[in-house]
Amino acid sequence: MGYFIDLQNQSSMIHTVKIDDNTRNGKKIITDLRRYRKGVEFDNPAIRGVVPDGYVTGDEFEKQVKENLDSYCKENGIL
Repeated sequence: MGYFIDLQNQSSMIHTVKIDDNTRNGKKIITDLRRYRKGVEFDNPAIRGVVPDGYVTGDEFEKQVKENLDSYCKENGIL
C-alpha cells in the first residue's frame, strides 16, 4: 500500500510524496514522519472520498467489468 503525504516546509510549499510501505525503508520513513505533529499531513484518499486521477472506485470498476462482460458475451453468442 502506498501513502500520499503532504510535507510543508518553511516557504509554505507542499510536496506530495508516494512511499511504498511494503519496503523496510518505506516503513521507516512513515514511522519517522508520524512523529511530527506540525507540518506533516497523511492523506488517505479512501477516507477522504476523493479518487486520485487515473484511479476508479470499486463500484465503477465493477460496473465497467459487467459492461465489458455483457458486451463480450453478446459479441460471441453466449447471451
